[in-house]
Amino acid sequence: MAGMSPRKAAAQQDGQSLHDLLLETAQKMIATHGTTGMTVREIARMAGVADGVLYNHFSDKEELVARALLEHVRTTEAELGELPVPGEGTLTGNLRRHLEFGLALHKVLVPAFSGLVGQPRVLERFAEISERSGYWRDRLVAYLEEERALGRLRPESEVDATAAMLVGYCHASVLTTVFPHTAPLDPPPVDAVVSAALHGIAPTEPEPPAPDADN
Repeated sequence: MAGMSPRKAAAQQDGQSLHDLLLETAQKMIATHGTTGMTVREIARMAGVADGVLYNHFSDKEELVARALLEHVRTTEAELGELPVPGEGTLTGNLRRHLEFGLALHKVLVPAFSGLVGQPRVLERFAEISERSGYWRDRLVAYLEEERALGRLRPESEVDATAAMLVGYCHASVLTTVFPHTAPLDPPPVDAVVSAALHGIAPTEPEPPAPDADN
């Protein structure tokens, strides 16, 4: 009948658009079951709408999953709280906080991304819509760069390499979550990693002089 509003989906909240309902549904599915095997039919069933409704609001399933994955990342980071401010607190405490943040983030997100190994189009869409400036690794690099500029790190500090090692530690620590049949890893404690990153493994005394070329 003309003038009647479209029928509301069972899972749809008052004032919520179908676009947001589908996005929320896909995000909840990722949070609870990961991304492996997500289908249009399953998303539509969980949202309480017909399969074809998805294509009225998204170009394809890949766009919906990519946007839901981005919301999952943002929600997870927001729940983990704030990161340290350069120049405040101690370097040890700040780097520990960054590493604990990264570990918690990887434990949630690595399983979600691992289910997309065979879906490169979703990963491409995710790269298109996400902003690099929001990634934890980039925030870690920015933090280290600011601490170096403030003089709390040595001027020659390799902050990119340090960040890469810390991110690698996070990846290694959650591998058994993604590959449960592999041998259990026994990563070093966070404090040991922080100490190694800040102090390195070389002795602090100066290196011995090079041999005299005349000898």
